[in-house]
Amino acid sequence: MHNIKMKYKIITMAAVTMAFAACSKNQKPIDLTNEKKPEADKYQTSMVSEKALSSSARLPGQLKPFNEVNIFPKVNGFVKTLYVDRGSVVKKGQLLVTLEAPEMESQLQVANSRYLQAQENAVASKEKYERLKQAAAVPGSVSPLDIDNALSRMKADDAMANAERSNVAAVRTMGGYLNIYAPFDGMIIERNVSPGALVSPGKPTDQAMLVLQDINKLRLVVYIPEDYVDKVDLDEPVNFTFNAMPGQQHTAKISRSANALSTMHQEAVEIDVPNKNDMLKPGMYAEVQIPMRSGAKSILVPNTAIVRSTERQYVITVHNGKTAYADIKEGLTTRDSTEVFGDLKPGSFIITNANDEIKPGVAIASR
Repeated sequence: MHNIKMKYKIITMAAVTMAFAACSKNQKPIDLTNEKKPEADKYQTSMVSEKALSSSARLPGQLKPFNEVNIFPKVNGFVKTLYVDRGSVVKKGQLLVTLEAPEMESQLQVANSRYLQAQENAVASKEKYERLKQAAAVPGSVSPLDIDNALSRMKADDAMANAERSNVAAVRTMGGYLNIYAPFDGMIIERNVSPGALVSPGKPTDQAMLVLQDINKLRLVVYIPEDYVDKVDLDEPVNFTFNAMPGQQHTAKISRSANALSTMHQEAVEIDVPNKNDMLKPGMYAEVQIPMRSGAKSILVPNTAIVRSTERQYVITVHNGKTAYADIKEGLTTRDSTEVFGDLKPGSFIITNANDEIKPGVAIASR
C-alpha cells in the first residue's frame, strides 16, 4: 500500500512538471507592475522662437477687368435694334442699342407746340410794348401805368418762352437716351436682352442689358492679411504665376493699395497687368509673391502644434510642468510651419504633436 501511494505521488508531480513546462513555452510572463509611461515620453515639446520673415509672402490673387460696367437704359422703352452680342469688341462712343418709346415722340410734339405758342406770345407782347413806348413820345397820349403793364407782360411772356424752350431741350435729351453708346473701349461679355424686350432703368441688383469689360489691361487683386499690411514693400517688384499658365513667371510693381481694411480685415492691393495678346481672362487665379520689408519678425510654430476646432484655434503650452491652452490666430503658412499671433511669447514651450485630447492641467515635462 505504501508503495502504491509513493508511485501516485511521483506520477502526479511529473504531470504537474510537464504541464508547467508546456505553459512556459507558449506564454510570456505577465507584467504585474502596471507602470505607465510618463507624459514626457508621449508628447514632444519645443521652445517657441521669433524668426525673421521670409523676403516674400506667397498669397493668392485674382484677375479682374480694369473697367467693368453693367449697362442699363436711362429711360423706359422697347429694344429696337441690338448692334452687339457677347464677345463683340467695341470702341468708346460706339452705338450699342437703339430703343423706341412712342410716347416720347408725342411728348416732343407737345413741347414744341407749347414753345411755339409761348414764343408767339412773347413776340406779340414785345411789339405791343414798343408801340406804347413810341406813342408815349407824345405827351398825354399814353398813361405811364399802361407802359409799365406792357413791360411786365413782355418780360413774363419772354420768361415763359424760355421755359418752354428748355422743356423742349429736356424732352430731346430724354429722346437721346434711346440710343445707348459704349462708355469705354472693351468687350461685351453678357447680353441679356433681345429685340422687342421692355427695359427700364431698374436698380443695380437688376439684370443689366449688357455687361462691358475693359480687358486690354487687367487688375491683379491680392488681399493682404491685417498683420502684414505694414510689412509689405510697395516699391519692390512682385513676381506672380497664373495657375492656368504654369511655368510662366511675370513681374510687375504694385500699382495701388486700398489703404483701408475690408470686413475680412484685409487690405486689397492691385497690380496692373497688360493683356497684349488677350491671353489673360478676368477671373483667372494667380500665385503672387508679395515682397516684405527686411527685419520683420514673427513667431513660427510647427503645423502639427496647432489644434483647430469650430470655436477656436490654439496651441498647447507647457508652463511649470502643466499644460495650458493659448489662443492664436494663423498667419502665413509654409510646408512645415505656420506664423501665429496671440498670447504666445518667445521662450515658451509648446507641444509639437498636439491634439484636442490633451486637456489643460496635465503634468508634462518640457524638453
